[in-house]
Amino acid sequence: MVSTEALPDLSAYDAVLFDLDGVLTPTAEVHMHAWQTMFEALFAAWDITPAYTERDYFDHLDGKKRYDGVASLLRSRDVEVPWGDPSDPVTADTVCGIGNRKNVVFETVLRDEGIAPYPGSLSLLDALAAAGTPVAVVSSSKNAEEVLAVAGIRDRFAVVMDGVIAERDHLASKPAPDVFVEAARMLDVDPARSAAVEDALSGVASAAAGGFSLVVGVDRGAGEQALTDAGAHVVVDDLAELVPAIATPTRPEETTP
Repeated sequence: MVSTEALPDLSAYDAVLFDLDGVLTPTAEVHMHAWQTMFEALFAAWDITPAYTERDYFDHLDGKKRYDGVASLLRSRDVEVPWGDPSDPVTADTVCGIGNRKNVVFETVLRDEGIAPYPGSLSLLDALAAAGTPVAVVSSSKNAEEVLAVAGIRDRFAVVMDGVIAERDHLASKPAPDVFVEAARMLDVDPARSAAVEDALSGVASAAAGGFSLVVGVDRGAGEQALTDAGAHVVVDDLAELVPAIATPTRPEETTP
């Protein structure tokens, strides 16, 4: 944990752009479970070795667009399959078909169990709202809108840059800077005067490459050093740590006549 004195005041930036899964909501855990379930079955059926591990999630899947993640992980096992099309059925042995299999598992868990924001993340959003600091979501997930709605926080964000928009506009997946830069443009702010918050190595690298003035890493398992090496300026375990550093707005009655 970084000392409070060393933590930045996020309200001092023109805007703060947040990743979603693993930063605002614990959906990263749902994604991890869905990927593991799907890939373990696939590896067994295709006799792929070495076996799928949790490290594979952080190295190849976390923060990336779904199909890019599938291709990256299969490539790590020297497996190549046709890319296919996003409309491919879950039975198709294509990158898109395999990605769609995973999404079925994810949607089932989200629908059955729901999702709630991390309390610390909600506290930080409250503090930034009180300070009048604009916020946006930058997610590689095509499920971002649904997750935000289920979590009850969709109305807090004027801009949601998600996997649907990224695919529509042919934006490169994280760690390329495209999605963060486009989100800043949508919010009408300059990355050089804005902050980004990420838990994925690819996301931290994306924001750093996009020229954001501050990149905050949230260590949900990637590791503090790995996040720092990827480009994070500061790393915290929970976003609640950043709340005390935010300047409290002065109330009218506190203003000296």
